[in-house]
Amino acid sequence: MNALQAADRGKTLMIVEDEVLVAIALRDELEAASYHVLDLTDRHEQAVAVARESTPDLALVNIQLRGRDDGIELAKHLKALSIPVLLISGQVSRARSAQTVAIGSMPKPYSAVEMVEAVTYLLARIDGDKSPPRPSGLEVFEAALGDHALS
Repeated sequence: MNALQAADRGKTLMIVEDEVLVAIALRDELEAASYHVLDLTDRHEQAVAVARESTPDLALVNIQLRGRDDGIELAKHLKALSIPVLLISGQVSRARSAQTVAIGSMPKPYSAVEMVEAVTYLLARIDGDKSPPRPSGLEVFEAALGDHALS
């Protein structure tokens, strides 16, 4: 475990993903990196309920969710709850259009290891640490990230 991961030990994450195998792989890899991952969700309403109850430090949200639910709409609701959102989707242009409600985008395909690096980086940035290098593939929406940064 590197120093950044040690600093983030105990941080709580929420994964909102309609592809079950992707969600399970992400959960397992993030838990192996010492993050606490809430129960997996794949619907807007369910995710908002979990977020209100548990207040995760970061939500990983796919844009296309089960039942035609929209991850960008979910990101708006999570932002209103002061929960930062990382969009995890192959819909790059739609993710970029959501720069006011998400702190970044990690386009598919990505590996679970790459996602751990992205999460670790974003949590460090939220905590005000600008020193870690940005992982390749991760697009950071600086203006929205600034809304969540502690420094």
